[in-house]
Amino acid sequence: MIPPIDTDYLLEFLTGLLNTPSPTGLAEPAIAYTEKALAEFPDLKMTRTRKGALLVTWPGQRQDAPRALTAHVDTLGVMIKEIKENGRLKMTLIGNYAWNTIEGEGCTVITSRGQRLRGSILLSTSSSHVYGKLVGESKRDEETMEIRLDELTNSAAETRGLGISVGDFVALDPRVEVTNHFVRSRHLDDKACVATILSAVRTLHDAGLQPLQTTYLLISNYEEVGHGAAAGIPPEAVELLAVDMAAVGEGQTSDEFHTSLCVKDSGGPYHHGMSQRLRRLAEENQIPYRVDIYPIMAQTGKPSGAPAATSPWR
Repeated sequence: MIPPIDTDYLLEFLTGLLNTPSPTGLAEPAIAYTEKALAEFPDLKMTRTRKGALLVTWPGQRQDAPRALTAHVDTLGVMIKEIKENGRLKMTLIGNYAWNTIEGEGCTVITSRGQRLRGSILLSTSSSHVYGKLVGESKRDEETMEIRLDELTNSAAETRGLGISVGDFVALDPRVEVTNHFVRSRHLDDKACVATILSAVRTLHDAGLQPLQTTYLLISNYEEVGHGAAAGIPPEAVELLAVDMAAVGEGQTSDEFHTSLCVKDSGGPYHHGMSQRLRRLAEENQIPYRVDIYPIMAQTGKPSGAPAATSPWR
């Protein structure tokens, strides 16, 4: 019988991880946060890959067929593309998402020297009292959106004087809320799944249980730009389970109350044998799940053919 997960621990770790800025390319703080949490388990061996991902080895009862799981701590974000003459900032996206989803969002500019400056992401023509219906009709893209800093600056020179330069990273506010064990936040993709993996490790450790096979955990840091787990999985691993978000929408079986098992995306079907095994394991252990197909998949760091199990959180 699988011991129960410590939900309070899961939520505490998840909240801390969500509040740790980690846009792709600047995910080291989240990697370090996760590494510190795993350090309390003496059976685990941890190393860093050349890309800066965290590779965890958990010795099993056997090691003739090692297994691997991967999840990622890097998130969507933006970088500074240009300092405008009026002191505001043009952006370029980190990851693949729609500009309108970040309109009005608070953000933190992280300079190359580690300074943190606050600002807001707004349409350059955002005042309806000035621009009228143009506010609603304007396309949201890198030409029309900008960061307005919470600083007294009205020129490019004044903004550069604050220490800001092209190439600085920008972290979007997560706005974490936990209500009745419901978590509302940005970046649950994929920090919620990292939290579920750590909670499973803690549960098994506290119960005195050991994996049947040596198990690798790769906490990756470049998934949102397409190559998170493309390197770092030990070659002796015979199977890889990618733990990531579920795709919820019309025509999907997935919802916010089940784990989803993805058996195909736009790149093709995943490994049928492993998908069937995951179904059996879920049914034998009474784990509520849904089987789904994701029709449109952006670039991911999940190697082709790796079945994807997802967290009940989006």
